[in-house]
Amino acid sequence: MKITFYGTREYDHYYFDVLAADPDYGCEIRFLAANLDLDTAPLAKGSEAVCAFVNADCSAPVLEALAANGVRLLLMRCAGTNNVDLTAAARLGMPVLRVPGYSPEAVAEHAMALAQAANRRICKAYIKVRNNNFSLDGLLGYNLYGSAAGIVGTGRIGAAMARICHGYGMTVLAYDHYQNPALEGIVRYVSLEELLRGSDLISLHCPLTAQTRHLINAGTIAMIRDSAILVNTSRGGLIDTDALIDALRQGKFAGVGLDVYEDEDGQVFEDFSNEVLQNQVVPILTSFPNVVVTSHQAFFTRTALQSIAITTMENARAFARGEALVNQVRAGG
Repeated sequence: MKITFYGTREYDHYYFDVLAADPDYGCEIRFLAANLDLDTAPLAKGSEAVCAFVNADCSAPVLEALAANGVRLLLMRCAGTNNVDLTAAARLGMPVLRVPGYSPEAVAEHAMALAQAANRRICKAYIKVRNNNFSLDGLLGYNLYGSAAGIVGTGRIGAAMARICHGYGMTVLAYDHYQNPALEGIVRYVSLEELLRGSDLISLHCPLTAQTRHLINAGTIAMIRDSAILVNTSRGGLIDTDALIDALRQGKFAGVGLDVYEDEDGQVFEDFSNEVLQNQVVPILTSFPNVVVTSHQAFFTRTALQSIAITTMENARAFARGEALVNQVRAGG
């Protein structure tokens, strides 16, 4: 099977080349640095499958262009598929296969790192010391031990975060439509309102859907303690950015840690260090001393990249062999 990979970096080559050389997978890979969109879709001509990432344009017109060029399979080397028009994919007879759990611990560990960085002002402390300023002014945080954590979404990543918080000696509250039996004795499931009102650390780990978009908005922010820490390593659209900025300006939150944010499309994984950044959200967020922003890197560990590569290649092999597509994503599923 020939697969065209879009939006690749050197680290993608390293992990996928090793597997592509294995005859058991029977794949021929072509790497493209360009991301998938309507202009680049024709570059997949001659390939049976394309592999894209979370920042690719997988809208209906793009999928139609891929199908017109002979593509029969869309491989997503990520867990989220909110950037994929699944209805259009189904209409075109193009299965969409994802990587559901490449390293939940990687994302959860980064979520806690963001929480601690925001709480203990690690970034500010580093800059102060670099400037030979060893005063403690502006660096006061609080103990997580003995406080309450609120986990919104207890799938694999949320469960990993719950275990980390439990290990910190925190009381762990959780909100999810489906209770995870593996967390019995670790979390206490409550309503979203009770979680927001009762948590000192709130970490978001739910998917972005029509129901969860702007889950954190002006109304729900009002329920949160002024001294709480808010962390999002899931999807930017879970938080109403305007409402968050308004709250920060009013002195809400002890800290905010964001690995994702609204309107990040077009700049994720790109280098704009020598350009004027057109996005207005990032400069505003980073202007607050209690906000830490990272660039969609929560997944980025060696363990995770290896797992992504293995599962993606297994998905391709299952399709080529006509086997069950256990990681297929369907509209409404």
